[in-house]
Amino acid sequence: MSKVYVVTLSSEQDLLDAIARAQQCQWRPVEAYTPYPVHGLSAAMGLRPSRLGKICFLFGLAGVTLALAFQYWSTAQNWPLNVGGQPWNSLPAFLPVTFETMVLLAGLGMVATWLVRCQLYPGSPNWLPGCGETDDRFVLVFGEPGRSADAAEFRRLLHEDLATTLEEREL
Repeated sequence: MSKVYVVTLSSEQDLLDAIARAQQCQWRPVEAYTPYPVHGLSAAMGLRPSRLGKICFLFGLAGVTLALAFQYWSTAQNWPLNVGGQPWNSLPAFLPVTFETMVLLAGLGMVATWLVRCQLYPGSPNWLPGCGETDDRFVLVFGEPGRSADAAEFRRLLHEDLATTLEEREL
């Protein structure tokens, strides 16, 4: 079992100050729970820019490819019919279905990616604090950093004037 430290803070500025102080002691936050989006939180935590846009593009491209391939196969290969003298592989007729398939696969792919990335699938570890704790407070979760960082120094640094509560939990 591993330990996590759950720090509850009362304001947005305290949250950003606690992250800065903890990083001075070589403690990096694992997760932050806030009642609303906090400007500068991802930069303070040292998170990379999101790659979800690229993943969305790939799911959309897969949707376009699958839709065009299926429509071409079904109209020109499997069951070619001469409808109004048009060619069997008429691209303008394929565009509405292709667009809708692209949007569908991009949307479903993004939801699935988000659920996996945020670890919101069944059996995932739960670091979420107690019920209602993030309604009006800010919560930081820290994992154990290693041998070089001092837990007593970490507790003293955060608990002296920033943290409302600081507790240790087992996962």
